Amino acid sequence: MRAPNFMTDIRTGNLEVRLVRSDDEVAAAQALRYRVFYDEMHATPSPEMAAARRDFDRFDDFCDHLVVIDHDRGDGPSGIVGTYRLIRRSVAERHGGFYSIDEFDLGALLEHKGELLELGRSCVDEGYRTGTTMQLLWRGNAAYVLHFEVPLMFGCASFHGTDPKVHAVPLSYLHHNHLAPPSLRMRARAERYVSMDLMPKDAIDMKAAFREVPPLIKGYLRLGGFVSDGAVIDYQWNSVDVGVVVKTDRVSQKYRDRLTAEHSAAS
Repeated sequence: MRAPNFMTDIRTGNLEVRLVRSDDEVAAAQALRYRVFYDEMHATPSPEMAAARRDFDRFDDFCDHLVVIDHDRGDGPSGIVGTYRLIRRSVAERHGGFYSIDEFDLGALLEHKGELLELGRSCVDEGYRTGTTMQLLWRGNAAYVLHFEVPLMFGCASFHGTDPKVHAVPLSYLHHNHLAPPSLRMRARAERYVSMDLMPKDAIDMKAAFREVPPLIKGYLRLGGFVSDGAVIDYQWNSVDVGVVVKTDRVSQKYRDRLTAEHSAAS
């Protein structure tokens, strides 16, 4: 059972963010993921994915799909230009757990009571990679977090390619400056653990290192996010994956402040 479509009128011009309303919209989000992850980033699809030209797995059947719609392109599947996949703990527990469990030990997070939210499969169509689209996705995430009273969200974020040494500077920067406290710390599973402590802290140009951090991870950091102990190489996805966790109080407050400002402007 997917979440009720409680998001209303979260728009900027012709762009709207909301949850999917049909299986056809899920398929369109999966097709967008395929174009970004497999065509652009050279992940390796299964034969079934390649034939359908859609990225899919078992989690798609029970997660919630957040999408950005360009109403100039269409009001349904044809208008989907951005997406995020959302899995709540109360849902994951009924379906075998979270996606990230294959890469990271989530024990510290699971000790927290209440809802947890796993974020994944974030991508935006090449022609829409602007601050406006990403802000809409974050507004959608914030509305979701408020609705379900989620105190913590987490997920995997990626560096392109499978050689950690290529990313030694930003990985080391993240390890030395944004490692999660023990109570929030995801840890790469022992059999897949790759150290992020590749350079001493005093050898890093912090400003230059931050510029090398992928935009999605920067977004999490700006919300006060933390990173995992260790990374994981995912050869199928052609990526080095880092675990990220964010306390949602700052996300929720930014969203509340925006709603207040918009209400005042309308009044």
